[in-house]
Order: sequence, then C-alpha cells, then structure tokens
Amino acid sequence: ISTELKRKGVTLSLLWQEYRESHPNGFGYTWFCSRVTEHESRARPTYRNRHVAGDAMECDYAGHTIPIIDPATGEIHAAQIYVAVLSASLYTFCHASLSQKLPDWIEANQRAFNYFGGVTKTTICDNLKSGVAKALWFEPTLNATFAAFADHYDTTILPARPQRPRDKPAAEGSVLIVERWILARLRNERFFDLAHLNARIGILLQDLNSRTMRRYGKSRRALFDEVERSQLKPLPTTPFEYAEWKSAKIHPDYHVEVDKCFYSVPHNLIGRRVDVRLTQRTVEIFHAHRRVASHVRSSQRSGHITVNEHMPKSHQRYANTTPQTLINRAAKVGGNTAILVERLMRDRPHPEQGFRAAYGILSLARRYEVERLEAACERALTINALSYSSVANILKTGL
Repeated sequence: ISTELKRKGVTLSLLWQEYRESHPNGFGYTWFCSRVTEHESRARPTYRNRHVAGDAMECDYAGHTIPIIDPATGEIHAAQIYVAVLSASLYTFCHASLSQKLPDWIEANQRAFNYFGGVTKTTICDNLKSGVAKALWFEPTLNATFAAFADHYDTTILPARPQRPRDKPAAEGSVLIVERWILARLRNERFFDLAHLNARIGILLQDLNSRTMRRYGKSRRALFDEVERSQLKPLPTTPFEYAEWKSAKIHPDYHVEVDKCFYSVPHNLIGRRVDVRLTQRTVEIFHAHRRVASHVRSSQRSGHITVNEHMPKSHQRYANTTPQTLINRAAKVGGNTAILVERLMRDRPHPEQGFRAAYGILSLARRYEVERLEAACERALTINALSYSSVANILKTGL
C-alpha cells in the first residue's frame, strides 16, 4: 500500500475500496487508515535536528492576512504578515507589508535582523519568487538583489524544498503561534494604514516573546538573552542600498530602456545584452561583469540621458553644434568667413536653418586655400550674395 501511494493519482480511499473488493468482510476505513499511518511512521522516522545558537533564522509568510482600508476610496488591501524566528531560542519577529514582492521582502528581512540586533550564519526561507529565481534543491538560483542583500549581511541563504515544512520547522510553528496569539487578537480591529497595524503588532509581539514557554520554563526573550544574543554576528556598519537588476539589449541608437527612460552606453556595444542595476538614485550598466556606464536616475518618461563620450565622433560633432561653435570654426579661417556664417544663421527665422549652408562654406576650406576662401567671403559680403552657392561660384570662377 505504501508503494502504491507513491503513484500519481492513487489515494488511500481508492486503495481501501480495492481492499474491500478483495475482502468483502475486511476491516473498515478508519482501521485501514490507522494501520497505514503506523507503518508510515515506522518506515520514515523524523530526524531530530539540534539548533545551534546564532546558526539560523527561519522566515516565512503567514497564510492569514489583515485587511487595511483605504480611507479615501474605501478599497481594502490584504496586508501580508512576514514571520522570522531564531531557530535556537524561538525568538520571534513579525511585520506587515502590502505585498510579498521584492522590495517588501528585502525590507522585512532587513527589519528582522535589526530587531534581533545581529545576523545569523544562515537564513532559511521559502521558495517565493521574490527571493529565489529557480527553486532547484541542489543548485537554487537566488534573485540578484536578494543575493546582494545576503552578501551585505554576510549570511548564507538556504531555500527550503517546496512543500517540505520540516526544512524550516521553527518558522512553520511560529507562523501558527503568530496567527493564534497576534492575528486572532486583531480580528475585530480596523486598520487604515500600515504604520498603525505594525504598531499594534509590535505591542502583541512583545507580549508573545515575554510569555513563558511551558516546554522550556522560560520566555523566548529570556532564552534569547541567555544563549543566542551573544552568538549573532554584528550588523553591517552601513545600511543596505536596495537595488534591482534587469537585463536589457542595447538599441541601435546606443541607448537602453529602463522604466520608460533611455540611458546611453558606449556605441561599440550596440546589439549586446547588458545587466542594469537600478537604485533609487542611480542607473549602472554592466557588460561582461564590467561597468560601462553610470547615470543619475531620471523620473522623466520617454526622456533620453546621453553622455557625449558614448556617441560616435560624427554624432558628437552634430550633437554639439550650436551657432556659436560654427562661428568659432569660421573665425579660424578669417574674420570675413565668421561674419558670413553668422549672417547665414541670423537672417533665417531659426538659426538651425542656416547650419547646412554654414557647414558647406566650412567644407570649402578642404578644397581651396584658406586665403582664397576668406577673399571669396569678403566679396560675397560686398555684393550681398549671402549663400553657399554664391561663395562656391566665386571660388570656382576665380573671382
């Protein structure tokens, strides 16, 4: 029967029905289930794990949620309850957040370590998507932000196996205790913001950790102060800077799109895939584990943040063109050339309309001597022939 239960779709009820078909006068369903349970307990005994002080923090989310009412719209949000417990002393922490997404997950773990006043060697968590990208037992892949968080706090992340509550028994038990001693007491209260809810949870949490446990004859706080507080590693001297990692492909205009805004990278990386690190203030772009660009994060949608050095030389010349730069380039040929270029842009409704003509006159310096170009511009100013074609004809005809 134990072997048959391992097959897909086979249930204990089905096996009992087959048993009664073979033995019409056989035992009833209750006796049948009891004998199978006794056999299972002998065949798969439970391992008694010894928890070393300061070794592990186990964390999980409670199944129960607490409604938070938006006072402006009346909309109800289900607050998620994060629970963390130190395995050796069972010292417990819980915190309410609006979701189980990555920012709330990181903040909850950060608050837990701050509440305990130290860091454990390992952190045992569930396989939620916010923390674990690939839930493989032998080689789990952590979310890049969660991995950076673990490095910052010098703790090792050990994701539990899916649907294996024995991998984090302290967290499973503490979740039940939190639901009974904290969440159940809040069932008749109404909350309109997270701050008020977490304040109430903090009061009840203090009572829970101060309550004497019958098994140990001590409270969680007393046991924590006695055996575990001194074994925790110190907190980092600097706070963890939250950052998200994304993958992006460089566009043909040597920009990557991040949250509806475009940031430049060196133009020789066009078409490559890069890793983007996003913090509240900065955007860092990495290629082959090397940082190739860094920008101040912009809140402008569809905006372009471009560094001059990232552009090809031809683009740099075009992007940096202003009326004054063209006049300065013309002044290197001569005063008359500078005056003519200035008139080309000044006499038009928009200076940009004279850019091409100005470029054309400057390009004549590559085909004719500088003295001849300066003389041609002087003649054009004298006869008021202010155009590129006029200067080119003067030079061509030798006037």
